[in-house]
Amino acid sequence: MRLINLLFLSLIIAAGVAAAEPAAKPKPYAVEYYYKAAWGHQGEFLELFKKNHLPILKKEMELGRIVALSAAKPRDHATEDGRWDYRVTITWKDIQTTNDDFDSGAIVKQLYPDQATFEKEEQRRFEILLAHWDLPVEPVSLADEVKPK
Repeated sequence: MRLINLLFLSLIIAAGVAAAEPAAKPKPYAVEYYYKAAWGHQGEFLELFKKNHLPILKKEMELGRIVALSAAKPRDHATEDGRWDYRVTITWKDIQTTNDDFDSGAIVKQLYPDQATFEKEEQRRFEILLAHWDLPVEPVSLADEVKPK
């Protein structure tokens, strides 16, 4: 009986310690989104992206779902098979946010009352898109690896 009481007490203490520990803070989760447009249509793609997709992303920032947003393009050209035109990096609040069931439909309807034009322009944006891929990335510390000579 004494052993059972000791085990029961151990379980109570362990549960109390676990409850007292703060929950792990969600870590931001970065994803790089690469876009390759049909040759000669890179500017048109960017124009449509800024007009129709960027405002949606900005709304998601206002909601706290996205914590950082940036874009880049290559300065020089690459081989056609390795070419990409734009990289949009989105840092999400956490990994769960990237996989939740968030429906941006209400945002789209609010921002674009003329749904027919919005849908036509989005269709065009994807018509000129040759490739698109997403690459989750994580920071790598070089503090311990790089040592001055």
